[in-house]
Amino acid sequence: MATWGLILETTVGSGERKHTEAYVIAHVEGEREAALAELERRARAYTPEHPRSPRRRRLFRDGDGFLLVVDGAWQSHATRFSAAELLDDTDRPAPAKPVGDAPAEEAPPVTAPTPDGPPQPPPAPASATEDRDADGVPVKPAWLGRTDLP
Repeated sequence: MATWGLILETTVGSGERKHTEAYVIAHVEGEREAALAELERRARAYTPEHPRSPRRRRLFRDGDGFLLVVDGAWQSHATRFSAAELLDDTDRPAPAKPVGDAPAEEAPPVTAPTPDGPPQPPPAPASATEDRDADGVPVKPAWLGRTDLP
């Protein structure tokens, strides 16, 4: 079953700082038609930040998405809604392995080479006996005395 990302692209900021940003507003499991139906529902209910005084609102269907054009007193503002199939996500949890299957060989993780050799282990956690201020902050910072820092 496919996972679809519902994506909103809109203009944010004002003046010279105006730019387009994209947001994944939801994920939908299932068929493309279900994702498009949910996308249309969200596009119809969406209220953009700009313009502050909308005069006219038009929602267009465009291929696999929608285009919302809101006319303001001085400018029109557009927001594009699209549905795209999720192919890879670094934050997606790994699927559970079925019981009884042989473990699959996994490729070793790719890490960037370091000029100073292997990476150093992180410092040991602070012990409960170290000196602390009244608010619980250690008097000696954890980074002080570390040899793996520049």
